[in-house]
Amino acid sequence: MPTFVYTSPGSGGTATIEAPDRGTALRELMRRGVTPTSIGSIDEGGAASSGESASGSVTRARGSASLSRAELAMLIRELATALSAGLPMVQALRTIAKQGRNPRQKAMLDGLIESIEQGKSLGDAAAAEPKAFSELTVNLIRAGEASGKLEVVLAQAAELLDRDVKIRRSVLAATMYPMILAGLITVAVVIIVTVIVPRTLKAVQGRITELPFPTQVVQGVAWFFGNYWWAVIPVALGVVYTAGALYRRPDIRLAVDRGLLKVPLLGRVLRDVAVARFTRTLGTLVSAGIPAVQALRITKGTLGNRAMEGVIDEVCEQVTSGRTIAEPMERSGYFPPMLVQIINLGERSGRLDQLLNQAAGAFEDRTETSVKLFMTALPPVLVVGLACVVGFVVLAILLPLLQMQESLG
Repeated sequence: MPTFVYTSPGSGGTATIEAPDRGTALRELMRRGVTPTSIGSIDEGGAASSGESASGSVTRARGSASLSRAELAMLIRELATALSAGLPMVQALRTIAKQGRNPRQKAMLDGLIESIEQGKSLGDAAAAEPKAFSELTVNLIRAGEASGKLEVVLAQAAELLDRDVKIRRSVLAATMYPMILAGLITVAVVIIVTVIVPRTLKAVQGRITELPFPTQVVQGVAWFFGNYWWAVIPVALGVVYTAGALYRRPDIRLAVDRGLLKVPLLGRVLRDVAVARFTRTLGTLVSAGIPAVQALRITKGTLGNRAMEGVIDEVCEQVTSGRTIAEPMERSGYFPPMLVQIINLGERSGRLDQLLNQAAGAFEDRTETSVKLFMTALPPVLVVGLACVVGFVVLAILLPLLQMQESLG
């Protein structure tokens, strides 16, 4: 029986375990309450091959077709179904390629088939198509190949992608109406300020020595749009470009992301979405046989927030030095206590993957609740903002008319 060498927090070195394959070895260790940070097989010559770098060399990336998450989920689910039905890998890919794919996607599948026929694994072939397969998907495929349960892991990957698509669509649906409403508000204010206000104020020109402050503000905005309308688009593009360039700076990105997490309603939505993705992804990776540290590093990219990603970097350092995953997460305050307790219990019981997958559904339900609350609360906030702007404009019109009436009366 093959022998696998592994390291774990607090072990102070390496240890070995015998198992039929790497996935079985990992599950047995977790059953014993051990969460390995790395695991690899010992070949016949006695050298240990790393479980984290067992993928071998990566082929240079080709100009492949990009796939949306929904398309990638469908492709992986079809492949899992074909493999479960007993089809060989190449035949399964050829069958999928015939099912109405566009030319670029078909070319990508042909590239996968060619690489596999040349002796490469599916994981290495997918890594050569970075526009189609994310790092997360590639690592899941490699974990499935290493454990000998590729079709099971592919089904888990498809389920993970489907749930991620569902969350993204919920967030998009929640923000679509407020975005449309904000656009209409902007158009309405521009029309009022540039068209209606100047015509109304013509009646008081020359009859009042000094216009009220609100009237001066509105008149100045109307004058700018009337004389420099051609500069509005370039200035807006310049502002967007500058903001994007600043946001790409690590220090500014970190400060902005920290601030977003503190915004009422919006911060809760961002945090719940990130936690739901993190829990589902980490549970899927660990259950697929990927060591804890590598799984955490892959999962970090799904958070979408630099402040929370920094916590995961700290977690990886702590686990490598022999500490638990839960401690840094609890100190940060960004992750809910329920998740921290689940991870802590999972590490102690060796059932981290099971508990994470069970908890993922609860966090996804919580995300839907947060999104619905955000969608309910944001439109009234925008309407109140519009009312304040319109009220300021009306005040700018009424004040000079009242002054003129007083001077005439």
